[in-house]
Amino acid sequence: MKKQLATLLLLIGAMTIQAQQSAESQWLDIDYVGDNIEGHKLDIYLPSVKKDSYPAVVLIYGSAWFANNAKKMAFDSMGKQLLDAGFAVVSINHRASVEAKYPAQIQDVKAAVRYVRANADKYKIDPSFIGITGFSSGGHLSSLAGTTNGVKTMTSGDVTVDIEGNLGDYTSASSDVNAVVDWFGPIDMSRMENCNTTKGADSPEAMLIGGAPADNLDMIKLLNPMTYIDANDPKFIVIHGDADPVVPYCQSEYFAEALKKNGNLVEFITVPEGQHGPVTFNEGTFKKMTDFFVEQARKVTGK
Repeated sequence: MKKQLATLLLLIGAMTIQAQQSAESQWLDIDYVGDNIEGHKLDIYLPSVKKDSYPAVVLIYGSAWFANNAKKMAFDSMGKQLLDAGFAVVSINHRASVEAKYPAQIQDVKAAVRYVRANADKYKIDPSFIGITGFSSGGHLSSLAGTTNGVKTMTSGDVTVDIEGNLGDYTSASSDVNAVVDWFGPIDMSRMENCNTTKGADSPEAMLIGGAPADNLDMIKLLNPMTYIDANDPKFIVIHGDADPVVPYCQSEYFAEALKKNGNLVEFITVPEGQHGPVTFNEGTFKKMTDFFVEQARKVTGK
């Protein structure tokens, strides 16, 4: 599993871009839960163009759910593009699968969104629009955040998961997100092996749920963003390279089809020869992301 994480970070890290020069103000290592653990910290960056407030985009790193402190890598990957498009960027950590099992990671994401919305005035953020994006496992968590708008708990068979959780001091604030861009996220872990079946007990998703996927199909279903698709969901863009060596391209095909049936898919973007970061991350796909968020923010805020 360590080898998988190293490969993933190498592939994505090759595309990182230093973005601090585009930020006008920044707050680093904010403890969004209040428990002083690394996985519960976030960074906020504001664009250099001064305004009274900014719509926000939450950014989640990819790490096969193994990392609890890669928010800087995520910001370096696509923070500049989001800042230049006029968004406050909220790059968040979440607990690693080695320290907390699912649904801890989505509870962390929900807590971070609640924190940002409850403290919007302090950070000059417009709380009416909070988009979310992420790559690889961050794409999974971003997608899950979008399809679980308004979902507190969900049951499959004998298994019930607490999606919302009660972390932090702002449990009365909304954790809903207003738009999602999923970059090559794993979605249906029951079909990760050759687009057909589960991976083994040494897979990242096995570590995430604390058991072999084949032996825990109800939990695998509750890990799948498609399980939660309903009328409360925001609009999505899904982006995936057709030569991805880490997350099978079919994962985004499945997800895009399900979103389209529900009326939530704006665009499914296939990048020819796109890999797990390299080639897939490019000027054109970044512009697709920012244009989408700008359009969705305008619909919500009128600006």
